[in-house]
Amino acid sequence: MTRVALAFSGGLDTTVCVPLLEEEYGYDEVIGVTVDVGQPAEEFDEAEETAEALDLEHHIVDATDEFADLCFEGVRANATYQGYPLGTALARPVIAAAILEVANEQDCTGIAHGCTGKGNDQLRFEAVWRDSDLEVIAPVRELGLTREWEQEYADEKNLPVEGGSGGDWSIDTNLWSRSVEGDKLEDPNYVPPTEIYNWTDEPSGETEEIEIRFENGYPVAIDGEEYDPVALIEYLNELAGSYGVGRTDSMEDRMLGLKVRENYEHPAATTLLNAHEALEGLVLTQEEREFKQLIDQRWSKKGYEGLVDAPLVSALEGFIDETQTRVTGTVTIRFEGGQARAVARDSEYAAYSAEHASFDTESVGKISQEDATGVAKYHGFQRRLANSVIDAEDE
Repeated sequence: MTRVALAFSGGLDTTVCVPLLEEEYGYDEVIGVTVDVGQPAEEFDEAEETAEALDLEHHIVDATDEFADLCFEGVRANATYQGYPLGTALARPVIAAAILEVANEQDCTGIAHGCTGKGNDQLRFEAVWRDSDLEVIAPVRELGLTREWEQEYADEKNLPVEGGSGGDWSIDTNLWSRSVEGDKLEDPNYVPPTEIYNWTDEPSGETEEIEIRFENGYPVAIDGEEYDPVALIEYLNELAGSYGVGRTDSMEDRMLGLKVRENYEHPAATTLLNAHEALEGLVLTQEEREFKQLIDQRWSKKGYEGLVDAPLVSALEGFIDETQTRVTGTVTIRFEGGQARAVARDSEYAAYSAEHASFDTESVGKISQEDATGVAKYHGFQRRLANSVIDAEDE
C-alpha cells in the first residue's frame, strides 16, 4: 500500500488535494498532517472536522516551542524582510520538518502540499523535503489548478470546504505574525478596512511602559517576571496589540520575482526587535554594529527563503553568538500611538560613559578637548585637496 503525507489545513486547496492524490497520482492512502505553530484553536477544529468528513487519517503536531525558539534566534539577528518582521517564512521550515517526521514514521513514500506555483511556500516546504527520498508532490501547481476549478471540483465531489475558507481574505496566522492578503487587498490603491485586523486595536492616546530583560540577546523577562518563549510572545502580542503596535502594509518582492501586497500584524515581534536593537546600540561598538547589519541582512534573507539550516546561516550565527554575549540588560519600551519605542536601556556591558559624553565635563579621561583640534584639521583634508584640484581645472 502506497501512502502520502499531505500538509493539511482543511481549506479548499488541501481538501481537494486529498482525492486528487488518489485519483491523479495513484496513492492508496492519504495522511493529513497539521502542525501547530501558534494558530488559533478554531483552525485545528476546522481541520479535524474536515478530515473527519473526508475519512482522512489526521495527525496534529505541536511545534510551538521549536518555532518560538527560532523566532528568538530571529530577534538576535534583527530579522526583518523589506521592513517587516519575518513570521510566515520562519514557520514554514518548522512545519515542513514536522510533516516529514510524520511521513517517515508512517512509512509514506510521498509527501505533498497545496501551494500554488506563484508563492514562496512551495520553495520553503520543498527545500526541507527534498533532503529525503520521498516523492514530492504539488497537485495545485502541477495540475495548473485555479480557485474556480477547485470550487467546482469540490462541489462535484461534495467535499467539505466551508471550514477554512477564510472569508474574503487569505489569512495565515502563527505565534509570531498574522498575514492578510487577497481579494480587494490585491489592489495597492485600496485602503484596508479595520476589519482585516484581529491582533491590533486602533491606536489611542493611552500610553504604557514596560521593561524587557535580555540575556545573551534572548528576551527572558517582562517587568521582572520571567516567561518561557511561547508565553512571552503571547503576552506581548496581547499587550502591544492593545496599543495598535505592529501593523505593516507592504509591497513585497517574492522569491519568484512577483510583487504582491501584504498586510501583517506582529505586535510582539515589533516590540522585541525594537528593544533588542536598542540594547545592541548600548553595548556594541560602532564597528560591531555596522558589520552586524550586514550579517543580519544575510541571516534575514536566508530566513525569508526558508533556508535557516544552510551552512551560511551557521557561519553567520557564529558572529551573532559572539556579539550577543554582551547583549544582556534591560530596555524600557513605551507603547504610544501604535509604536513600541525604546525610551531607556541599561546594561553592565554598556560601551558608554555618561561622564565622558557629558557636555558638563572638560575632558574624556586623559584626553582633553584641545586634543581634538588636530583631528578636526585632518578631517576632510582629502576632500579639500581634491576640490582644490577640480576648481583649478575649471578656471
